[in-house]
Amino acid sequence: MEPLRTLRLAAVNIDGVLLNDSFSPVLYRVVLKYGGSYTRELEQRLFSQSRLAAAKVLLEETGAGVSEQEAIADYFAERERYLRDHPVHILDGAEELLHRLRALGLDVICYGGLDEDHFRRHLGAWEHLFTAPHYICTDDFRPGIREIVRDRFGLDHHQVLFIDDVARFAGHARELDVPFVGHPSTFEHGFQRELMRELGVRHLVGGLAEIDEERLRTLDREAGLGTVGTDLHETGQDVYEQTMDVNVRGVWNCLR
Repeated sequence: MEPLRTLRLAAVNIDGVLLNDSFSPVLYRVVLKYGGSYTRELEQRLFSQSRLAAAKVLLEETGAGVSEQEAIADYFAERERYLRDHPVHILDGAEELLHRLRALGLDVICYGGLDEDHFRRHLGAWEHLFTAPHYICTDDFRPGIREIVRDRFGLDHHQVLFIDDVARFAGHARELDVPFVGHPSTFEHGFQRELMRELGVRHLVGGLAEIDEERLRTLDREAGLGTVGTDLHETGQDVYEQTMDVNVRGVWNCLR
């Protein structure tokens, strides 16, 4: 494959993109356990937050009489119970996506809120497909866009593609003009797809196979033209046609 021209790095979220979403269903259980109602507003406030920040929101909304640290411990205990019947697994198309990103000349990093052991346990066999340090835990600096783009890799925002399952993250990406693909969870009580649609996320996919070479080249063109955060059209095909039209006009003007 011919390398992409503008994008240099793909940052791929671990839980909800490469691995199944084990966060939403566990959080749902904890909210109900604490006597709360699982609403879209609560989900929006809880997602893409540090553990401590999420615990504060959870206790504020439910009024549960436990400490923040106890709430975090309750979450992980509930997670262990949930995983007994719903083990973590790699999503369909994940390995193919990583190979596709590398074939297009991109460095690839994985990130998420859990410790590095989580990455090594479930994706360690694919470590060679990632760029050092392979995995970045973002619990201490949510959402982590600036830290990954500038602090870790010294790139500009438009040079890094993020693939994530959280609408709150998508909003931050939009503010920073960062190329973004949304892969929201299919959790039956979740609201992330609805929230991403309302945000106007342009590249919204239902499966990893949809992040194909054509879409990645469209994202690369958008990044090069500086149209990442603008409301051109809703679909990737419309964006493809508009960016191609811009390129054709540019060539014509040079020949006149």
